[in-house]
Amino acid sequence: MEQPLTQRADQPLRPRSKHRLRSRGKRHAAPKLTQQQTQDQPTSPADVPVPQPRPAEAQKADAATMEERKAAGPKDADASDRFNQEKSRQGKKSRQGEQQRPEPSAPEPSTDMESEPEAPAAVPIPTQRPDIAEPEPPAVAPKPPEKPADTGDNKMLPDPRSAELPADKMPEDEVACRDRLKALGVDFEEHKAEHDAEIGCSIPYPIVLKTLGKSIGIGSGTELNCRMAEAAARFAADIIRPAVKAEFGADLKSIAQASAFVCRPRHGGEKLSEHAFGNALDIASFTLSDGKTIEIGPVPPEKEAKFLDSVRKAACGPFKTVLGPGSDADHAQHFHFDLEPRRHGGTFCQ
Repeated sequence: MEQPLTQRADQPLRPRSKHRLRSRGKRHAAPKLTQQQTQDQPTSPADVPVPQPRPAEAQKADAATMEERKAAGPKDADASDRFNQEKSRQGKKSRQGEQQRPEPSAPEPSTDMESEPEAPAAVPIPTQRPDIAEPEPPAVAPKPPEKPADTGDNKMLPDPRSAELPADKMPEDEVACRDRLKALGVDFEEHKAEHDAEIGCSIPYPIVLKTLGKSIGIGSGTELNCRMAEAAARFAADIIRPAVKAEFGADLKSIAQASAFVCRPRHGGEKLSEHAFGNALDIASFTLSDGKTIEIGPVPPEKEAKFLDSVRKAACGPFKTVLGPGSDADHAQHFHFDLEPRRHGGTFCQ
């Protein structure tokens, strides 16, 4: 009678084959190998991602890994040690890098970039110049020096000649001057004294010329002091008449004066004019015996210009001041001759 194939409860279950038993053994050993693998296998670096196996193949992968490790033997251990050492070195470098890494708020220059330094976080502001380079303006602007008080009253600078007044008896030098004028053939007449205390003009012994010689006329109203009248008469007879004869072949007939005594200051000056003392004569033109008139101006004809230039140059000496066209705008149309007293007898000729 055949026995039933049903296994008894008190009898252990026998394995049907050796191959199946081994498979079971492997499955039971897999969890232990997995645990050993977990302990022996080095942890991967944080920056290297390790793919996770799928759940269905986890046990097979663990078993295969364990068998490979058993087969490899000491080699895996050495590799694991080297891996751990490498990981340790990387960790140290990472920590050192974090310690040496500058704070974001205060970046430090890197030694690896000496040739190309990093740009500063903010553009540097140029250093301001010191305050002494640009001093502050004073609270009150400096005032220009005040002019003399008398200029506000339109008064001229004092001249000692302004105080001259006629005496009861004419001085001897004035009498002698008149005698010389008569010897030169000058026709003149006496005139009353001129004096202006407010302005300062003064001619204590004036004369009015009618002629500058026997045949040389002069314009009416030529009031001068005797000394200036004598100088004009001698200059006309000794310089002007010969120059006219040499240049034009005629004789000097008359001289037209533009100004003699005039009580006024100089143009644009603070001094009295020499005209204020009858010490100056302005000549506007010359008239020749043939009727020709030579007017004084800035651009005369060539022949007349030569004559006028010779007269003008010759006047510097007998007169102390000589002005004419080209000197200034006030003397563009006449010659100015005067006897202004100068130091050491000097002259001013333009």
